[in-house]
Amino acid sequence: MAMEYLVKVGEAEDSSSSRGEGKPSAGPVYRSIYAKDGLLEVPSHLHSPWQFFSDSAAKYANNPMLGRRKIIDSKAGSYAWLTYNQVYDSALRIGSAMRSLGVNPGDRCGIYGSNSPQWITAMEACNSQAVTYVPLYDTLGANAVEFIINHAEVSMAFVQENKLPAVLSCLSNCCSNLKTIISFGDISALQKKEAEELGMSCYSWEEFSQLGNLDSELPPKQKTDICTIMYTSGTTGEPKGVIITNGALMAEVLSVDHLLSQTDRVLDEEDTYFSFLPLAHIYDQVIANYCIHKGASIGFWQGDVRFLMEDLQELKPTMLCGVPRVYDRIYSGTMSRVSSSGVLRKKLFDFAYSYKLGNLEKGIAQAKAAPFFDKLVFEKTKLAFGGRVRILLSGAAPLPRHVEDFLRVISCSTLSQGYGLTESCGGCFTSIGDIYPMVGTVGVPMTTIEARLESVPEMGYDALASVPRGEICLRGNSLFSGYHKREDLTREVLVDGWFHTGDIGELQPNGAMKIIDRKKNIFKLSQGEYVAVENLENTYSRCPLVASIWVYGNSFESFLVAVVVPDKQAIEEWAKQHNVTGDYQALCENQKARNYVLDELNSTGKKYQLKGFEMLKGVHLEPVPFGIERDLVTPTFKLKRPQLLKYYKERIDQLYSEAKESKA
Repeated sequence: MAMEYLVKVGEAEDSSSSRGEGKPSAGPVYRSIYAKDGLLEVPSHLHSPWQFFSDSAAKYANNPMLGRRKIIDSKAGSYAWLTYNQVYDSALRIGSAMRSLGVNPGDRCGIYGSNSPQWITAMEACNSQAVTYVPLYDTLGANAVEFIINHAEVSMAFVQENKLPAVLSCLSNCCSNLKTIISFGDISALQKKEAEELGMSCYSWEEFSQLGNLDSELPPKQKTDICTIMYTSGTTGEPKGVIITNGALMAEVLSVDHLLSQTDRVLDEEDTYFSFLPLAHIYDQVIANYCIHKGASIGFWQGDVRFLMEDLQELKPTMLCGVPRVYDRIYSGTMSRVSSSGVLRKKLFDFAYSYKLGNLEKGIAQAKAAPFFDKLVFEKTKLAFGGRVRILLSGAAPLPRHVEDFLRVISCSTLSQGYGLTESCGGCFTSIGDIYPMVGTVGVPMTTIEARLESVPEMGYDALASVPRGEICLRGNSLFSGYHKREDLTREVLVDGWFHTGDIGELQPNGAMKIIDRKKNIFKLSQGEYVAVENLENTYSRCPLVASIWVYGNSFESFLVAVVVPDKQAIEEWAKQHNVTGDYQALCENQKARNYVLDELNSTGKKYQLKGFEMLKGVHLEPVPFGIERDLVTPTFKLKRPQLLKYYKERIDQLYSEAKESKA
């Protein structure tokens, strides 16, 4: 294979060779072309992410660092900013207050709340004192916060005001570890009393700051110290605590900088980042650390999805990290504005769009692909992002191809789709912004890691085939150090120095990686056919009627059924054309609508050459999106299959019996 974006640094291993009994074969070991002379290492003078912050605070003291919108008479106004210097002083005070209450280096401190200046300040306070911070979040199910506090032995927690009742209600089960609670804002006398009765001390943010000072000595820090323990949902079982060292987090941040410097323009103090993906996850956390390292500004959303686009307009960021769900919303919104803008305007848009996409496909760089139309047409569409954006990143799930193309054209910005896990400290693969042939892939390994594919014979994936496919395995400098108190789980995924991701990749001829499946999401139908269900959901999602879909089958049945959240606009449009009355909810119950959606899904399946047993025999239409509040998806919107089955059990049984009756 002539792979222009990879270099081979290790040979393939046949299953019969030195790999040992019963081990599957593995493909060659690769590095990114941008790390051909060696993996990126963290320089010896850097010991902790605290240095990223203290260096920037010295260099950019009066620059805006953290911003949030002022709320006046329950209306959101403009952004108000704290400078680097203000946040630095605040973090030092809070860190010193932590020490005065007996929290020492290596102890664990929880942070619980939505993205805000306090979240980052608490994180930096922990960094300053070499205390391990543990993000707490409730989207892992009802008892998750209590589970994490006890499992990680969290002794102090910073908590957003509206999360205080939740923490107070589980205190009696956590009091052997948790001794101190600090509110992001105020705390009521009643809440204080409630906590004190359980032997817990409570402070408002202001009160706690007063306990600290600016001149206490900071402890030494090492690359090997544990920076954070980040709990990840996993789609089944208890949350797992992923251990991330200072060295791994810094390597990841420096790799982001390295790749941007090779391929684009790195961030600087003029840039602004829009932070709305949860800081409790690795994705936003790495990028926030990167912004701090470069002296850029971070503006937070209000924490309400209804105002997300409005916050974006107000902040006008230059960099945005999103997930497919958000980008899809921007796509739909822009398309409907274009459609209703009149015949001439729509014609002009369509012409400009095809012209620019054609040039991008020829390999012409974003800025040179269609400067005339960028001014005439896309100047307006790029306002969807506030008008200043120059770097878009997407992760957490595959971005549909048509949405990726669309964003590259209308935002006038480069777009990189990445792939990563908490265990790989965020991105382990990324497509390179301006290289168009990487569209639809997750690109090449980050410059801190090496990757290889390992065959998965039971799924028919062969890492040594002419089109190599297999489980993605990683090793390098930005990987986790194991699961907290779970040696057993650590041994399952870290084998011979390689981290096994559980994701199935396909290596493209140019060296870019495409994620095609998940090792665990595979089951057998009763006739013995294997079904890779994630692959099918990705295919069926290309049907314009589908907002989201969960495909189900098991080894007792010979065919598949699905629960579909239909696209509201599309289904209402169909109803209007076919004189079917009723609102969205009624349409979801309408038999004609169900048949129509099923037919459209199967014709999409045929179009993409799905096999007969991969076609759907029945579908239930669900008007309410699969949500975190019903525990049907993870915080990054991955489907929780066991929970979906439990929730829709009756519907699924009904679909099977209906399908069998009509067959009979």
